[in-house]
Amino acid sequence: MAIGLSEEHEALRESVRGWAERNIPSELLRAGAGERPPFWPGLAEQGLLGLHVPEEYGGSGYGLLEAAVAVEALAERVAPGPYVPTVLASAVINASKRPEHLESFADGTLTGAVALTGTLSGTRTEDGSLIVSGTADPVLGGSLADALVLPVATADGEEWVLIDASSATVTEIKSLDLTRPVARVELSEVIVPAEGILGGVQGSDVRNLAAILLGAEAAGLASWCVTAAAEYAKVRVQFGRPIGQFQGIKHKLSRMLVALEQARATVWDATRAAERRAGPEGATKEPTEARGSATMSAAKELEYAAAIAGAMAPDAAVQCAKDAIQTFGGIGYTFEHDVHLYYRRALTLRALLGSSAGWAAKVTELALQGVSREMEIDLPEDAEELRESIRAEIAEIARLEGQEQKRALASRGFVMPHLPRPWGRDAKPLEQVLIAQELKAAKVRLPAMIIGAWVVPSIATYGTPEQQERFLPKTLSGELIWCQLFSEPGAGSDLASLQMKADQVEGGWKLNGQKIWTSVAHVAEWGICIARNSSAGSKHEGITYFLVDMKAPGVTVRPLTEMTGENLFNEVFLDDVFVPDDLVVGEVGEGWKVARNTLSNERVSLSAGSGGTGASVRDLLGLIGRLGRELTPVEAQHVAEVVCEGHSINALSLRVTLKQLAGSEPGADASVRKLLSTSHAQHVSEAAVDLLGPAAVVATDIKLGDAGYWNRAVLATRAMTIYGGTTEVQLNIIGERMLGLPRDPEPGK
Repeated sequence: MAIGLSEEHEALRESVRGWAERNIPSELLRAGAGERPPFWPGLAEQGLLGLHVPEEYGGSGYGLLEAAVAVEALAERVAPGPYVPTVLASAVINASKRPEHLESFADGTLTGAVALTGTLSGTRTEDGSLIVSGTADPVLGGSLADALVLPVATADGEEWVLIDASSATVTEIKSLDLTRPVARVELSEVIVPAEGILGGVQGSDVRNLAAILLGAEAAGLASWCVTAAAEYAKVRVQFGRPIGQFQGIKHKLSRMLVALEQARATVWDATRAAERRAGPEGATKEPTEARGSATMSAAKELEYAAAIAGAMAPDAAVQCAKDAIQTFGGIGYTFEHDVHLYYRRALTLRALLGSSAGWAAKVTELALQGVSREMEIDLPEDAEELRESIRAEIAEIARLEGQEQKRALASRGFVMPHLPRPWGRDAKPLEQVLIAQELKAAKVRLPAMIIGAWVVPSIATYGTPEQQERFLPKTLSGELIWCQLFSEPGAGSDLASLQMKADQVEGGWKLNGQKIWTSVAHVAEWGICIARNSSAGSKHEGITYFLVDMKAPGVTVRPLTEMTGENLFNEVFLDDVFVPDDLVVGEVGEGWKVARNTLSNERVSLSAGSGGTGASVRDLLGLIGRLGRELTPVEAQHVAEVVCEGHSINALSLRVTLKQLAGSEPGADASVRKLLSTSHAQHVSEAAVDLLGPAAVVATDIKLGDAGYWNRAVLATRAMTIYGGTTEVQLNIIGERMLGLPRDPEPGK
């Protein structure tokens, strides 16, 4: 995956990466940072300097997202020189009322740089010029720039100017980044004419663009670190096996991938917010009250999304570089290895953008103001005809009430529309999105199937017609309650190690054994159960999938008291429980295949929200409002981390949906989203309990107000990283399936 999702973006990325590999040899990375690199004309010839520049000013006329795609791709090669400073400078100019300056940047004639910090001040003259003096320090790429974009404090507030670098004293500073210079820029009564003043540009505009473009570069750095470290871990042998097979390394690399995908998703969403803010004309509008609440909302959303990208992407690059060095070991610590160049640049980016704590403070401030990002999907125009049809059908159902409404939803395939007819609608991703939107708009709630949501796909796929007719209609309407008899005391995440016996008898099977952690078994009417009918072959063979009547003789359910004091889980004993042949789902001995279908649906379901605990970001922000006090800096940082994580999960979810709409596999986005979602509610409730302070000593009773509510949540959410596949197993899956790391050896091998 990369920042861009479409086929066009992927083609652009691959084109840029290929060009960089051919034109940026390794020796060039150590040639020094004091000159324009020899490949600079090639960047212009490829159109990479003007991807975001309007065509009338010599650019390609695309947008900020295309520029971010190119920045990310070149960062994977840690491309030296003034490319990113120049792109940032032209992006700031493009956001101003003076875009006529752009053409020389797009064709490579001029290089640029932007000062993100400085103490410049200006006095306005009668003709509208500014007389500017002061220092800007440090300026990324300043010593290579022909033109400088600088902030100036004036009597009218902060203004931004474009000056010829020759009118300033530019002193190169020895840079931590060995491939790209920084400089001190000094001005002494430099006259900036009116045409050099970039009207319409505010400090927030520049910070937002810097967060996006430097965030894209951070994602590219992290991408190289993840890929290079994973490839090394596949071949570096220690103690007789590749180091990528050791769980410590596997989990480290998986966490790196998680951080990378979060960075990509947040930068991607910030570009979407920037494009919405810019409007159809492509130039950022001034945030005046006269423009109306919708436009003000767009400005705030951009500030919010950019702050999250600024908080997450540079940190991801630094962390991935550190972990890559650790994975490479001794060779990674040498000057000859490239990894330190990525680490140096990642540290430099983070320093230039400002501390993640500063961005976090902005995130918390905006979140407490009620600013958020709705992850809206831009659907094709031809979707409207399908939407009208769906809307009309749902309107009919909305007029029904109670169980009649639920049965109508089930019979018309709205409950699980992706399933084949008649149980679903055989709906493609677009139709699924439209159905979800129209059900929400009509305020029609789907039946609460609980475990049944994991049962239905398996029976619909592998069940006999008789089983489907018997069980699916009532399950889809929420009238039939199921439980899942999978886990055993000795077979939790290692489900294939189950020991429950299934012995064939006349007309069916006798089941004997114990199941545990069985949700709602005390009220369930039926259970799905896997048991071992044969010990021959591998541990995944000889397993059969059964449907068990929970009221059958020999079934004993004993509630388990959870740490909250509640009873949702149970242990279930099956003693000579008879299951007829017609309640075997799929082929005898091939139950693992059916169970995997159930498990995949389980993990998607569990990752979709807070698991019923109510531990959401919105609830956390509501608590803060009720506290009636200012947050300490440490508390604000903690809140921001939770808000950023929740936003990244939402952005990842939208990326998954868009990939599905395009007919592509979601890739790493889906796996990372699942992993993050299981722990997110834990992080939310932990932040809430920390905010409560001494008040958080009361019992876990929601009747006792906030403290009781959040104490229950902080205990209840501990289960979320266990059921549905433990975090550690999920990290193994990401490492092995997404990064191609070697699988753990089978016991005894």
